[in-house]
Amino acid sequence: MAFWSVREELSQENRLRRSYYELLRDELDQQMFQYSLIDSYNNFLSKNIPYPFVEKRELKPRARIPAMEYDCQNTFLVIFVEDTIPSTHKKYIRFFRTNRTTKTNLLRYDPLSLANKFDRNQKYLDTAHFHELLKLLLPVDYALLIQRDSASKKKNRYNLSHFHVKIDWPIADAAEDLAGSLRYISKDLYEKGDKYAIDVQKKFFEYYCLPFEVGGRRTAAIVASQYLKKMGCISTVYAASSESRALIRVSERGASKAVLMKFKESELDQIAEANNIKSRTFNKNYVVTREKKESICIFQATYSFTNHARPPDDGKLRDIKPDLNWISVGGQHIMPKPGVWKYPPISLNLIYT
Repeated sequence: MAFWSVREELSQENRLRRSYYELLRDELDQQMFQYSLIDSYNNFLSKNIPYPFVEKRELKPRARIPAMEYDCQNTFLVIFVEDTIPSTHKKYIRFFRTNRTTKTNLLRYDPLSLANKFDRNQKYLDTAHFHELLKLLLPVDYALLIQRDSASKKKNRYNLSHFHVKIDWPIADAAEDLAGSLRYISKDLYEKGDKYAIDVQKKFFEYYCLPFEVGGRRTAAIVASQYLKKMGCISTVYAASSESRALIRVSERGASKAVLMKFKESELDQIAEANNIKSRTFNKNYVVTREKKESICIFQATYSFTNHARPPDDGKLRDIKPDLNWISVGGQHIMPKPGVWKYPPISLNLIYT
């Protein structure tokens, strides 16, 4: 059973809101690809440092990621909610008057080089200069919160309402919440002992396709994703970390990872031919840049839940079996460059080849 209402269960008013949210999310996806991957690549290039490409094995479920941080990699955490988060949730998602996106608050925050020209309408996603504000705020520590503006005269208007938002829900509570919904525990995380509780927490990370106990933004991202299920609407959490070199995206459909991937010219010619696209057209719409004799594209892996990560049909309690996989690779695609309008993602089985 889903934690959110599917389109067919919504009122006409909320169907319109869902459509608008998904339209804005499509646009936000493009900006996230650009900032997390392409702009990061250019950061390395400007400092004459070779870009640390992600290896295919790092995209497998349960993969171990090399524990090394890269200063040139852009990092951020963005939470985009379909509705407005009620103030009763401020205990765990810390959004207050002091970190609302106002000119006064932004000028008070030293790391920002904010010009006095800041326009309060700039924080709305449907304005021309929203992208500039987003790019300015993305490097700010903690998370950015984008949600529906319930006070706006225009219905279904979304704004970047808060910056420097801290996620304060404990990992143990998030794991307990997930395990309860999947019927691995009845009430308490420790009801079956300490070892079982640790197994539950390990599986919580696996559910979101992360190695156990990764730090910082990635942990905050999956804790936020689990917490936002309480809202009864859909949400999307974007995270980019200096360790994974990937754009991690968690939505109602589950998790995905997007990375920069190198391809030989002969490989891309074969891919283009298999998809009835001229090589020149493929290069123009899918190749981000070139490095020596190789082309660089955005590759995205999306992950599917196995039956062990779904509520049981009979609703009965069950035991966690650590060896059983909770997720598998669902989709693999070469993505069009940000801003490309006409061409779709291209399916490509790469991870297990």
